[in-house]
Parts: sequence; structure tokens; C-alpha cells
Amino acid sequence: MSNTTENLPTCANCGKEAGINLKSCTACKLVKYCGRDCQIAHRPQHKKACRKRAAQLHDEKLFKQPPSAEECPICFIRLPTLITGRTYMACCGKLICSGCIYAPLYDNQGNELDKKCPLCRSSPPSCYEEIIERYKKRMELDDPIAICDLGSFYNVGVNGLSQNHAKALELYHQAAELGHSEAYYNIGNVYYNGNGVELDKKKARYYWELSAIGGHPYSRHNLGGAEEVSGNMDRALKHWMIAAKDGEKLSLENIKDLCKRGYATKDDYGKALCCYQSYLDEIKTDQRDEAVHANGNSYY
Repeated sequence: MSNTTENLPTCANCGKEAGINLKSCTACKLVKYCGRDCQIAHRPQHKKACRKRAAQLHDEKLFKQPPSAEECPICFIRLPTLITGRTYMACCGKLICSGCIYAPLYDNQGNELDKKCPLCRSSPPSCYEEIIERYKKRMELDDPIAICDLGSFYNVGVNGLSQNHAKALELYHQAAELGHSEAYYNIGNVYYNGNGVELDKKKARYYWELSAIGGHPYSRHNLGGAEEVSGNMDRALKHWMIAAKDGEKLSLENIKDLCKRGYATKDDYGKALCCYQSYLDEIKTDQRDEAVHANGNSYY
């Protein structure tokens, strides 16, 4: 077997080969170093290329099509984007669509049953204490939706809890560490609005990006708005195209506005409109329409 080392990677600074444990530049992944001293020494030469490649890698991740949307565990149809089209059930830890929540249930004799969870058959909570107790039980199971929702209860002070922005932010971070994209969105909102923290739009954008990568269309919409304000219309259009495909109606309207102002083409708007219509076709059911008529809340 040949012992040649011609194709082995070398340190970008001192030229040593891979007999030692070379480590890649964490930002760009383009070059390797034998240690921190070499990395620091090479920085002046490498900085420009590093920043360019790091920005490319960031955009590849940011503008990648997000994960597939979750389905209702009862009807197996895609859950709507709007929160009014779905409900989190703290009794069993499931998101259920409005149609399955409000569809009547009958016993073997055809008598309509009292409203219970359509999945686990638990009765609705009778008081604030019971609501919070159910959420805390789900928290013990590391349920990110329950943790994030409880954070939102503290953020506005509902369900018997006093408003506590610090506690809300703590819970949002806990849920975010479990990969919950809505928690990242909420953290971004906290910093954007300065709720209990110093207003910081740079941090808001950072957390919205993490949320958008996880598939949250509202964060994606906000990022488009931030790019528009900065004059980056091409990037705004990219964000809004992805958000419209995932059911964000305001993003669709913004693309229409970009088209009128000459920053997007009619083809761009037509494609966005087609994607948004496909989303509506995917989520729309007779049961969900009946829930809208019964409760007055749209799900799209």
C-alpha cells in the first residue's frame, strides 16, 4: 500500500500535513488549521474569503425549503398555519385541527356526546388551576409546545398567572432548546418589542431566522419585512415566496405590492398565488368550514 501523503489536507497557515489533527475553520469550512495560533496568524489573508463563504452557507440554510408541515393526528390532513385553525390539547399533548375539535361525536345509539378531547377523551379543564396543572405535567415530559404556551401565558398574564416577562423568556428558551420553531419566533418578538428586555432588533432577527429555518411562516414574513426596510428587495421576495407557500397571506399581499412597485414580476406573483392556493386546497375540509361557521374564526 502506498504511503503517499500528496492528497492529505494541510494547515492553511504553516503547511503541515494531516498527520496531526487539523481542524476546519468553523465559519466557512474552506480551510484547516493545526491550532488556534495558526488560525489567528492566517486570519488577515483568509478573512475576506471566509466572510463570503460563511454568508453563502448561511443563506443556503436560511432559504432552504422548510420541513413538511405537521398533520392533524385524527384526520391526517395538514394543520392550518393560523392558530385559530388548530388547538393544542394539554391533556394528551397533541395539536388537533378545528374541524376535528368541533365535529360532533356520537355513542353507539347515535346520541351526541358531551365535548371531550376527540383523541384521548379527557373532559375539558374546569378552572385555571386545572389548565396550568395539565401544562406542567406536559412540561415534565419535555413537551416543547406546552412549555412555549406556558411562556405565552406568563407573557400576557392569562389563565390565572400574573404577567412575568422574565419567566416567559425563560420558558421560550427552554422550548427553543427542544427545537420548537414557535419558541424562537416568540423570543424574536420579545427582543423586537422590548418586552422585559432591552429592545434589540439584531437579536430579534437572529431568533426569527432560527424560527424560519424550522418552518415558522410568521418569522419568515417578518424577515421579509426586515429585508424590505433595508432595501434588499430580492431577499424580501425570497422570504415572502416561502412564507406564502406555507400559508402566510400577508406575505402574498406583500409580493403583490412588490410587483406593483417594480421589485417583482407578474410571474413571481403568479407563482406565489398558485402556491398559496395549493396550501388552501391542502388544508380545506368541510368539517373545518363548519367549525368556522360555528365559531366565527377563519383557519386560513
